[in-house]
Amino acid sequence: MEGIENPPPVSRSVEDVFSDFRGRRAGLLKALSTDVRKFYHECDPDKENLCLYGLPNETWEVNLPVDEVPPELPEPALGINFARDGMPEKDWISLVAVHSDSWLISVAFYFGARFGFGKSERKRLFQMINYLPTIFEVINGNVKLFKDQSANHNSSRSKSSGVKPRQSESQTKASKMSPPPREDDESGDDEQGAVCGACGDNHDDFWICCDACEKWFHGKCVNVTPAKAEHIKHYKCPTCSTNKKIKA
Repeated sequence: MEGIENPPPVSRSVEDVFSDFRGRRAGLLKALSTDVRKFYHECDPDKENLCLYGLPNETWEVNLPVDEVPPELPEPALGINFARDGMPEKDWISLVAVHSDSWLISVAFYFGARFGFGKSERKRLFQMINYLPTIFEVINGNVKLFKDQSANHNSSRSKSSGVKPRQSESQTKASKMSPPPREDDESGDDEQGAVCGACGDNHDDFWICCDACEKWFHGKCVNVTPAKAEHIKHYKCPTCSTNKKIKA
């Protein structure tokens, strides 16, 4: 087949491409959640057309598009800074999130084409990507956290750090170090469960819940250690803390 005679210098597996996807996605999520104030200020409307790039090492940058044509990789949405002051900030962040989701998919399947993925490999790559919630879903809180949201509403206020001694001390500490309840879908198709409001992942780690928006976060994603959580009576995530300052 034409095109197979000159493969790229180094072949990559589906797992390699998915790892690249996850790294870029994590960086974009940081830009639009925990680093949102920094991201906002870097998107100055007075500057030239700017793009938001997610990098494989889980970082992000706002920069001008590359000069080469055609570019080495698909380019993100151009000129995101121009729309910043033309709509409510939340709507602007959501718009950037949608474009970021589209860009991540295009980069992943660009690699799939470049590395000669067949039908089964493309399908597996999509399934791995589709298992994760989109950036838009994470940023807007559209990811299902509990099987019965109303049943857990009252108890969620005490989940932030477990400091309030409604349970025994040993039970409280155990609950702090455990991830939030997982979704137990009867169909078996959605085993995603609770995800971090910053990175969008649900791997086991120390978790903390915001008392304002009731979203769960990995402690390391919001710079809260278990020791620090012991002294927090009411935790507010970076986004809720920032919103309060803006309103004030």
